[in-house]
Amino acid sequence: MPNTIPAWPAKVTLCEVGLRDGLQNEKTIPTVEQKLQLLDAVVESGVKIIEVGAFVHPKAVPQMADTDALCRAMKKVDGVEYRALVPNAKGVQRAFDAGLTKAKLTVSASEAHCLANFNSSPVKMVEGFADCAEFAAKNGMTLSGAISTSFGCPFQGRVPVEQVENVVRSFVKLGITELSLSDTTGMANPRQVFDLAAYMIDKFPQVQWVMHFHNTRDMALANIVAGIQAGVRLFDGAFAGLGGCPFAPGASGNVASEDVIHMLHEMGIDTGIDLLKAMATARLAAEFVGHPAASAVLKAGRCEDLVKEKAKAQNNA
Repeated sequence: MPNTIPAWPAKVTLCEVGLRDGLQNEKTIPTVEQKLQLLDAVVESGVKIIEVGAFVHPKAVPQMADTDALCRAMKKVDGVEYRALVPNAKGVQRAFDAGLTKAKLTVSASEAHCLANFNSSPVKMVEGFADCAEFAAKNGMTLSGAISTSFGCPFQGRVPVEQVENVVRSFVKLGITELSLSDTTGMANPRQVFDLAAYMIDKFPQVQWVMHFHNTRDMALANIVAGIQAGVRLFDGAFAGLGGCPFAPGASGNVASEDVIHMLHEMGIDTGIDLLKAMATARLAAEFVGHPAASAVLKAGRCEDLVKEKAKAQNNA
C-alpha cells in the first residue's frame, strides 16, 4: 500500500501570541515592564512573528489596557514582525498611532456565537471591516484575519464548513489574504483539522493559512500535526500554555509554544527557535502570572535530556 502521507516540511513557523491571547484571561496582570521582559525573551529565543497585545476597550479586556504603552516602549528588532489584535477601525488607528504596521481583525465563524456576542452575522461583521481595510491601505499597514470557532462553538456545536468559507470569502473580498483558522474552545480533532485545512488550501490558494489551537481537550499537538500534513506551515502558540477567551465559555489555554517547538524539533522540523530559551520564557511568564505553566515539556523535560540523564547514570554506575 503506497504511503499517502505528504513529505514532512523542513521548516514550520511559529507565531508567539502569549502577550495577547496568553495574558488576556489572567487574573494577575503583568506590568508593562514585565511584558517588556517577556517580549525581549521571546525575541531572544528566535521567534520572528509576535502578537504583542490588543487594542480593545479596557473594560472588556483589562489585561490589554496597556497595549499602547507597551508598543511605544518596546524596542523593535529588524526581521521581527510585531502585530496586535484589533476589533474595528478605531483599533486599527490606535495600532498605527502606537507604531505598528500590522493588525489582525477577528470574527467568529459561528452564527450563534456572533449573534450572542455582537448581534450580527459573521459575514456582516467582516463587511463592516471595510473602513479598516481602507485606512490600512492609505497608511501602509497590513491586515490579517482570524476566524474564531472555525471548528466548533459552545453555542451551536460543530460549525459547518460553509459558514467558515463564507467568512473567508468576505475577508478575501477586502483584500485580506492572511487568515487564521482558530479553534477557540479546543473542540477540533485531527481528522476535522486535516479536512478543513486541505479544503481551504485548495479553494483559496492565494491565502496564507495560519492555525491557532487551544489545548482544552489535549488534542492541540495532534491537530498541529494534522494541519502540517494538510499543508499549513504557520501556527500560533502561547508561552507556558497560557490563555483563554473571555467571550467563549470553556476556552482554556492555548497550546504551549515550548511544547510545539519540542515536538517539531523531535520530528526533525526546524522552527528557528531556541527551545531552551523558549522554556525559560515560559517559566518567566508562569512566575509573573503566579501559577504553574500548562506545559508538558517544562514538567517532563526534553527527550534528549532524559537520554543524557540515562547515559550519565549508566556511566556513574
